[in-house]
Amino acid sequence: MDETYIKVGGRWMYLYRAIDSVGDTVEFWFSEQRDLRAARRFFRKALERHGRPDRVVIDGSQTNREAIIVCDGESRLQDPSRRRLKPIRIGRSQYLNNRIEQDHRRIKRRIRSMLGFKSQASAATILSGVEMIHMMRKRQARHAYNPSPSIAEQFEILAA
Repeated sequence: MDETYIKVGGRWMYLYRAIDSVGDTVEFWFSEQRDLRAARRFFRKALERHGRPDRVVIDGSQTNREAIIVCDGESRLQDPSRRRLKPIRIGRSQYLNNRIEQDHRRIKRRIRSMLGFKSQASAATILSGVEMIHMMRKRQARHAYNPSPSIAEQFEILAA
């Protein structure tokens, strides 16, 4: 889990992203702020869509660590099975998150050629499209009936 900076209308805004251990995009979220509230919102969204991970690797960001701890506690309290869940392990290393830093590079390269964004709404829309295409290039829309779909077929699957 990490965040990167994107310039919108002359102001820096933040793109929160998470990938799994093989490099597939787990979740992304565009935010005007880089604070505890934004990090919690992103992590809650990731937990709702993809479930609880065993471990999360972050850089030295204290806000991301606090957000993970808070969201982990909430998800353990709301667990309907009432079984004792282990807390999510938080790895903090500037080297272990190199995979996501390299993944940021591909997104930034696509955005750099656009010369920035004028509004937050257009930035959010375009960034979600860029992330979706990026996920298709990583072949994340594979299904058992078609192990290697074309980009058009992947778009159709993701858009449905």
